[in-house]
Amino acid sequence: MYPISGGFYTYSMRFIDPSWGFAMGWNYVFQWAIVLPLEINVAGLTIGYWDPEGKINIAVWITVFLLVIIIINIFGVLGYAEEEFWVSILKLTTVVVFMVHHCSRTCLWWRLAAPYNEYYGARNWYNPGAFADGFPGLCAVFVTAAFSFSGTELVGLAAAESKTPQQSLPGAVKQVFWRITLFYILALFFVGLLVPYDDERLIGNSSLLDVSTSPFVIAALNGGIPAFGDFVNVVILFSVISIGLSGVYGGSRTLTALAEQGYAPPIFKYVDRAGRPLYSTIAIIAFGPIAYIALASSAVTVFNWLLALSGLAALFTWGSICLAHIRFRNAWAYHGHTLDELPFQAAFGVYGSWIGFILVILVLIAQFYTAVKPMSAYAFFLSYLALFVVILFYVIGLVWKRQTWLRTADIDVDTGRREIDWEAYEQLKMEKQNWPAWKRVYHFLF
Repeated sequence: MYPISGGFYTYSMRFIDPSWGFAMGWNYVFQWAIVLPLEINVAGLTIGYWDPEGKINIAVWITVFLLVIIIINIFGVLGYAEEEFWVSILKLTTVVVFMVHHCSRTCLWWRLAAPYNEYYGARNWYNPGAFADGFPGLCAVFVTAAFSFSGTELVGLAAAESKTPQQSLPGAVKQVFWRITLFYILALFFVGLLVPYDDERLIGNSSLLDVSTSPFVIAALNGGIPAFGDFVNVVILFSVISIGLSGVYGGSRTLTALAEQGYAPPIFKYVDRAGRPLYSTIAIIAFGPIAYIALASSAVTVFNWLLALSGLAALFTWGSICLAHIRFRNAWAYHGHTLDELPFQAAFGVYGSWIGFILVILVLIAQFYTAVKPMSAYAFFLSYLALFVVILFYVIGLVWKRQTWLRTADIDVDTGRREIDWEAYEQLKMEKQNWPAWKRVYHFLF
């Protein structure tokens, strides 16, 4: 489809509206560009867990981590993939250890330290309760949760840089689903069992970040294992660097794809012999020094607004992906194609995309409710600023291309399609039909 992975996202937006594709493409680039300095800053502040007196200025650590990200990006997609492989293993191992450890704290009490020297169970669900601030509190966490889960779409962005996406992409998508379900959600489930929401250490302080307020660290300290808290912070350190690298990867590839479609300056189309979008990568990394704002007295305010700019970005991204899939399938059928011509089909088809799209709309409504509830202009724009950024990008795209919503008959589903080896694909399908039942079920799930 495209030699650069970001093309997958900007390509799919044309099934909705070319101007919306412009808006979402630039919104995605901007989202990752903002994430980079935020994560570099978090990495620098995480070091403060071991240097509470601040003997070493945070600017030193910001510089170190920025250089680490630059060096890894020199190796292009290979460096990013290698880093992601090892960091993912580290994160998965940590989550497994965390769940085993905290399951023992919840269900067992033999020779455990207080407060886990008796059956603990789900007492936090009853006292102080499972939901802080009732329905408004529930709505307030939606955007935070969406922001935390953003980045999973990178598995689709990377499809264009895979030699055989029809084989590698299905397994990668399924693994992302199971990792989120089994590791992220279960880990948060145990956090909710072990750390009450009114724990004073969760409140933090007036600083930009207090890493000692991590619920994972608090649970470890409550369990009498402070060393595990140190280990968790090491994992957090590697994780935020990984997110920063993802920001450079996703943002640069999308920027290059925008340039290929005439939505960005032509200079960003340049890809060197090693397959690196050089100028796009430099443009995203150029946002990294924003992390030095942490040295200013107004750092908290500045970073709150930066987060506001990217807060709803993940929701717009996923809502657009779901809508693009719905419109693609409609246009695919309209132009006489069948599902058998698709080398990869979504597990729940169009119904899954409709559910996802409706859920995104509901979350946006809930976020609007929490934004207007305080009756404050500052609180409203802090929660909903990203919407106006998307509208601005859409207006620019509309003026630039002068194209709006496409009718199904006008959607082109053939131009830009990546050629695949259909003979090999059909042979693989025949082999799957002869697999035993257990293997077909395993392949469907994993």
